[in-house]
Amino acid sequence: MPPPPPPRQDFPAFPFAPYPIQSEFMSFLYSALSSGPRALALLESPTGTGKTLSIICSALQWLLDHRDAAPERANGSGPAAAGGEDDDEPDWMRDFTPLPPKKGVRKKSETHPRRRQGTRKVGGSEKSEGTGENDGEEEFLLDEYESDGEEGTRPHAAGKRPHCGGGGGSSSSESEDEEEEEEATPKVYFTSRTHSQLSQFVRELKRTDFSGKLRTVCLGSRKSLCINMDVQKLGSANRINERCLELQKNKKSSKIKVEGDNKKGHRTKTSCGCPMLRNRSLQKQFRSEVSDHGALDIEDLAQIGRKVGTCPYYGARDMVRSADLVVLPYQSLLLKSARESLGLNLKNSVVIIDEAHNLADSLTSMYNSKVTSSQLRAVLSHLEAYLNRFQNVLGAGNRRYIQTLTVLTRSFLRCLISNEDCSSAVTSLTINKFLFSLDIDNINIVKLCQYLKESNIIHKVSGYANKLFFTENGAGDLNHGQQHGEGSSITSFQALADFLRSLLYCNDDGRIIVARHKPGGHSEDAYIKFVMLCAEKTFSEVTDDAHAVIMAGGTLQPIEETRLRLFPGLLPSDIKFFSCNHIVPPESILPIAVTCGPSGKKFDFSHSSRSSPTMIEELGRFLCNIVTIVPEGIVMFFSSYDYEKQVYDAWMASGTISKISKKKHVFREPRSSVDVEMILNKYKEAIQSCCSKGSGDTSVNGALLMAVVGGKISEGINFSDGMGRCVVMVGLPYPSPDDMELMETIKHIGNYSSTSSVAGDDESLSRDDECKVEPGFGILRKSGKSGQEYYENLCMKAVNQCIGRAIRHVNDYAAMLLVDSRYSHTSSGRGFSCPVEKLPQWIKTRLTCGQNYGEVHRLLLQFFKINKQIH
Repeated sequence: MPPPPPPRQDFPAFPFAPYPIQSEFMSFLYSALSSGPRALALLESPTGTGKTLSIICSALQWLLDHRDAAPERANGSGPAAAGGEDDDEPDWMRDFTPLPPKKGVRKKSETHPRRRQGTRKVGGSEKSEGTGENDGEEEFLLDEYESDGEEGTRPHAAGKRPHCGGGGGSSSSESEDEEEEEEATPKVYFTSRTHSQLSQFVRELKRTDFSGKLRTVCLGSRKSLCINMDVQKLGSANRINERCLELQKNKKSSKIKVEGDNKKGHRTKTSCGCPMLRNRSLQKQFRSEVSDHGALDIEDLAQIGRKVGTCPYYGARDMVRSADLVVLPYQSLLLKSARESLGLNLKNSVVIIDEAHNLADSLTSMYNSKVTSSQLRAVLSHLEAYLNRFQNVLGAGNRRYIQTLTVLTRSFLRCLISNEDCSSAVTSLTINKFLFSLDIDNINIVKLCQYLKESNIIHKVSGYANKLFFTENGAGDLNHGQQHGEGSSITSFQALADFLRSLLYCNDDGRIIVARHKPGGHSEDAYIKFVMLCAEKTFSEVTDDAHAVIMAGGTLQPIEETRLRLFPGLLPSDIKFFSCNHIVPPESILPIAVTCGPSGKKFDFSHSSRSSPTMIEELGRFLCNIVTIVPEGIVMFFSSYDYEKQVYDAWMASGTISKISKKKHVFREPRSSVDVEMILNKYKEAIQSCCSKGSGDTSVNGALLMAVVGGKISEGINFSDGMGRCVVMVGLPYPSPDDMELMETIKHIGNYSSTSSVAGDDESLSRDDECKVEPGFGILRKSGKSGQEYYENLCMKAVNQCIGRAIRHVNDYAAMLLVDSRYSHTSSGRGFSCPVEKLPQWIKTRLTCGQNYGEVHRLLLQFFKINKQIH
């Protein structure tokens, strides 16, 4: 193999002269991509350094150069030019594989109609025995199902959306053939956590020449892209997803006359239940218009969909195959079932994961599943009603699987309701122990999950439950019906199906959390949850296929934790790592560790001290002082919504809020993400209004925003310029050690096992799992260095995300106040490392420790006076 070309130094698509660190970033990324296949690189660049634009100009330049060089590499080698997907496959296999599907499909088309006809015949001729006097219930009957011999009949369509609308028969096939465009390969997949981050990426892309050179498609959720008003008004994402899929199941068939070649006849025309998907020609028009416009974000796609009158959600999905660049949210790329549904092919492509600082936790949470006791009761009642109604006309296969589902659901409910011998309300079990404890280890869950996927049982049972609800209650209260009828039924059934699929993982991949009904509490609080612990297995499905995986973010360190959790099989030397300082000059930031307040009281916001009235009062005095010094906007972060409310209520009662309001308008982050945008707009308007009027010593000079660590404001919102002249971080936001899911993760990372709990099936495991839960701090002490490091990193990553909201460009400036005496410690009393050691390098080198409030006050006055003169 020839040596890779030298790293590229010039990137002509960059819209202006890059800073040195931007050039270094782009050159490093280009070199990493050139070192593939299966290259892995982590690039750390502080927020506000032009990271997104640098990624675009480097990765897409590599894509063009790689394609230009492909004909040379493929000289005389056809398969290599086509992407090399069959390089490891012998000729006889490649020639043979197309034949069986043709025979199988033909056989299926011959046999399946007979099954359906037989079912309808039974349903129609034996109404007195099976279906009663009500007409129209045949739609809820299941096709005959046999699991043996069925394997492999449907998976060929798993990665492709069934096309709705248009004609049936041969014209439908022709229409699909027309749309099967050649796949662009390799392609670049860019993924980030939030909708706003993806929109920002598209905005940056539009600033470059690549917007017109490469075919770009942006994927979003149904909630963001659905233009069917009847579906959109349902509100929640789950109900929108359910209704969309249900409409596609409800296809309408009609016979139409056809003439040709001196022959007359009829063919069946099938149209989708959703009016936005019935006309395939409009879908083609949508794709054409999107291609003509270049790079578009979610809002642009929705707008074109409304203009054309067709579904932008599926329109965008149909464009993935021919796209050069696919922009999509985390879940669509990292979740295997989502990749299969969208038909994403990562083979030989580049995967770029932005905001990757918490990637391992984000990845495992996607594979979690949870089913509540109320959902289980709903599923059980619907299954029993369905089986009682149709058992005389259901085939043996369907009856057997429905009865098995009923048995499992009852077992799960008994597990949640029984709480004998004063056992702990919340317990943790391995998958095997959970199955053995319920005596359901003899059930073939693999085949049961296959049945749930292939039989359409979820929609049939939910549809019948919905019909029963309206029959009994009438159609007057539509909203009530949607909440308690079909919508909640599908949600409940899907939750059960997801949990059953989780039981297929290896015993050590995760844990089952059982939260039983507490005496005197609400039974709805009880739940069973699968918690995925093993991130490396799910991530390897991405890294094994891709040409290169690039992880980017403002703060990615510590690298060792990322390596151990996502790719433990790699040596540290196998991972390419890039890090740079901020582009802002050192005098534009002022990070201070604030150890005490104006009255000299030491700040200690640990869990045991933060709620004391004197601590909250001292924090109020501190804030009343700094609002007189800091111009424009202050963003203040608290560890939780509950603590923010406690502080705000205490300040309201003491008059502190009234004092602050004389200098700053006060806003609070809402719990509902829907209202965040409105609050941010009011906060921004208040700052702009104060700045435009000018201010004297006694007038209002800006605004204060009280926000929460881990909330929407801390993750994806930019507070540039006057929006964030000062960020105040109250305390160290360590997660609660009482969180059992967190403790299971720490035990997994630290290879921890207590003396009374061994990974076997002995009695000690049973006692430990079912009778007591070891306190969180006890687990932390025994979890070893890696477990403790992970716990600290969770805290400091959250701090870094919050304080990084402020500096957004080279001419920006801001102060960062870390309010807690622990920020000045060299090490903690429990042996934990010093918190400030985990701050980003560009902040750590400028950090000052304020030994008293007078020093903090002086530093702030001097800082804002100098920067006001400069800027």
